[in-house]
Amino acid sequence: MIKEQKPKILTLVGFYLPGYKAGGPLRTIANMVEHLNDYEFWIITRDRDLGDESPYEEIKPDKWQRVGNAMVHYLSPERCTIRRLAVLIAETSYDVLYINSFFDPFFTVRPLLARKLGLLPNKPVIIAPRGEFSEGAIKIKRHKKHLFIKLAGLIRLYANVVWHASSTHEAQDVLRVLGMGSGTIHVALDLPSRKSLIASGVSPQAESADAVTRVVFLSRISPKKNLDYALKALSKVKQKILFNIYGPAEDQSYWNRCQETISQLPANISVKYWGAVHPDQVSSIFNAHDLFFFPTRGENYGHVIAEALSVGTAVLLSDQTPWRDLQSEHLGWDLPLENIDEFARIIEEYAIMPIEEKLAWRKDIISKTTKRLSKNETIEANRSLFMSVVNK
Repeated sequence: MIKEQKPKILTLVGFYLPGYKAGGPLRTIANMVEHLNDYEFWIITRDRDLGDESPYEEIKPDKWQRVGNAMVHYLSPERCTIRRLAVLIAETSYDVLYINSFFDPFFTVRPLLARKLGLLPNKPVIIAPRGEFSEGAIKIKRHKKHLFIKLAGLIRLYANVVWHASSTHEAQDVLRVLGMGSGTIHVALDLPSRKSLIASGVSPQAESADAVTRVVFLSRISPKKNLDYALKALSKVKQKILFNIYGPAEDQSYWNRCQETISQLPANISVKYWGAVHPDQVSSIFNAHDLFFFPTRGENYGHVIAEALSVGTAVLLSDQTPWRDLQSEHLGWDLPLENIDEFARIIEEYAIMPIEEKLAWRKDIISKTTKRLSKNETIEANRSLFMSVVNK
């Protein structure tokens, strides 16, 4: 009996395992590989993690190799040319080309230029903007971005592609920014990691005997993640707060500005910076904190939000993520960034909440999040994303 061949998804993403500093897109692809075992994922990426000068020790650069359930090709810097990338894509048999950014100059713009010049096979292309079109994200370097969008439209660089939106909100963002017909957009929520599902059974962290409320920020330190906003909100809080910051300082000038703000915080706000953390540490970090404060300017999913909730840590977010109406679900809060005083007020209220109430809430969050992350509809939506273009 001849074994049916799985459809092959050739995936372009700036960073992949064993890296972890780049956050969302990397983890989204890794989770797809975990869940969608009826597809073959072949991944082209860089040979080093975000901000690193040296390649991963355990990989072979510029060669295909198996990493978990995927085949991965790690490009060394000298091979990161439009010609080399076009040749590599053209030499690889695949059914769908899956691109994970709109603006990435190497892993998006160059392949699409190569396609425009007829250097790539005539195969379906799916592009996932990964939150780049959210209102907050598009405002960062907005003039440069709008100029690029206009030029790309003039040469029809993104013609005949399918857009992968990770939520209905992101689908609306695509329509708002690009002004295209909705028929080219497929909505499929990002998949949680299997570790998040397992972590949902972690017991709630016992409250410490002191009166300090432990608040955590865990993300890349860049303008999009909005750490400076979190610090300004905390400056308005009167209760005693320990604010722990985890994540790589991706933008050093931005981090310098954040440090200046930290130096001006009142005495009741204590801040510690711990640097980048490995994914294996994330659940235990959230479990040791009362509240995850993440006023991001835009997330297409927010894996870190799922990880916080999976161990019972309440979240205080901006309304620029797919995690909406959290207060009605009793999982936390999602607020507009226009009202910084409201963020401060909620932190104040949470800080004075009785310990017994916090512990009961953690258990309830774990129960609700386990059900939310276990929905089979999300897996089926991701599966149909690729099958719809393969069948065409």
